Amino acid sequence: MRVILAGATGAIGRPLLAALSTAGHQVHALIRNPAHWQLVEDLGATPVIADVMDQDSLLSAAEGLTADAVLHQATALRTAKRTLGPDDPTNALREAGTRHLLAMARAVGARRFVTQSLITGYGYRDHGERPLTENDPFGEPVGSVGDLVAAGCVATERQVFAADGIDGIALRYGMFYGPNAFSDMFAGLLRKHFPIRPLGGAGSNCFIHVDDAAAATVAALARGRAGQAYNIVDDTPATWQEFIDAVAEAHRTPRPLSVPGWVIRLMVPYLGCLLVDTRLRASHAKATEQLGWTPTIPDLRTGLGLEGPAPDGGTAIAMGSS
Repeated sequence: MRVILAGATGAIGRPLLAALSTAGHQVHALIRNPAHWQLVEDLGATPVIADVMDQDSLLSAAEGLTADAVLHQATALRTAKRTLGPDDPTNALREAGTRHLLAMARAVGARRFVTQSLITGYGYRDHGERPLTENDPFGEPVGSVGDLVAAGCVATERQVFAADGIDGIALRYGMFYGPNAFSDMFAGLLRKHFPIRPLGGAGSNCFIHVDDAAAATVAALARGRAGQAYNIVDDTPATWQEFIDAVAEAHRTPRPLSVPGWVIRLMVPYLGCLLVDTRLRASHAKATEQLGWTPTIPDLRTGLGLEGPAPDGGTAIAMGSS
């Protein structure tokens, strides 16, 4: 296929470019920064300079291009703030950015559109032990700052599912880990700030290595069904204690101190909702059945190159020392 990819230099974008090239797709990669030109070319794509948040820029870039599909992986997570508000740039990319990319898709004749969503769209709360499927309620407010994340996921999903003449598909990824992903970002926080951990346990979530996420996206491009969402997670949900222990071991970060969970919620409400209050398991059975995809990396420790059981320890969260 001829594919236009937004978010080509992000955590999933780089392995996705390589996976698309290996699968034989011809890719035009949207970039804002000309400094990324060579990186994109080295990964087998043709760079196109445009800003997803500027529809006129996208439509100008679309002149003379034709494509079969558009992939929306654009986020601003690398520049995320410690607080989350209504002006969050990643939510803007999921709301207005999706709208602009759909306009570009129509301009280039694309009939398929695959967008990035997240399993946290199921809600920042305790979901119990039952694995969530795509039939469970998605995007319902629970009364926390995490509702903003869920709303962003709903905004992009609704637009692509409703787009006339375009087969819209949403991929609800677990928490990304691997090179340049959330795990690397968290390790950097642990090094730069005074690390603390919630005392007496924490929540859990589902994770996905960026290489497996890229493979799932290529599978969805070929076999995803219009109007459908797919959970893209690995085989083994993990507690945040297990996540932080694995990141600390893999990156050799300082050991954290323990504090009550309410301190985390007070100082960083968004991360408190995610790390302390949310317990979430999700099933990738639908993606396996319909996309023919299964993760090749079953769990965090394997994906981070660690061997043996996790050492004893608590869940850490990086906070400023002042």
